[in-house]
Amino acid sequence: MNAELRPFAVRATFCHRERRSVQLARMFAGVTLDDWSLAERRDDVLLCVSELATNALLHGVPPGRGYLVRLVLYRGGVLRVEVHDSGPGEVRTRETSSESERGRGLLLVAALADKWGVGERNPGKIVWCEFAVRGGGAAVPAFT
Repeated sequence: MNAELRPFAVRATFCHRERRSVQLARMFAGVTLDDWSLAERRDDVLLCVSELATNALLHGVPPGRGYLVRLVLYRGGVLRVEVHDSGPGEVRTRETSSESERGRGLLLVAALADKWGVGERNPGKIVWCEFAVRGGGAAVPAFT
């Protein structure tokens, strides 16, 4: 992340450890993008939210806990998607066969986002991705 970028707008939602939470995380992101008038790269952002939320649900959230989805819009035109979970484990892309039904989530994130990575959290981790965007309409004034 460029140190010169300053947060302009932030929204977050907590998701419980349940199968429908991925759909709720995606809906939250869609509403936020609409509110911020960010249509550019919408499909890419929503797919990445789905993939990161699915990974948190399947691999990063111990029973009885949940995960946080956070969207940060920075002055300078960067949208950051973060998924915070409290589970242990290493996050990495992996090679999959053409027959495999799993293991492509982070490969999709890496292909669609401008950047992605993993940050520390105690307990757990933050998996994030970023997208260059242009400022939105009335709810989010053009970037300066």
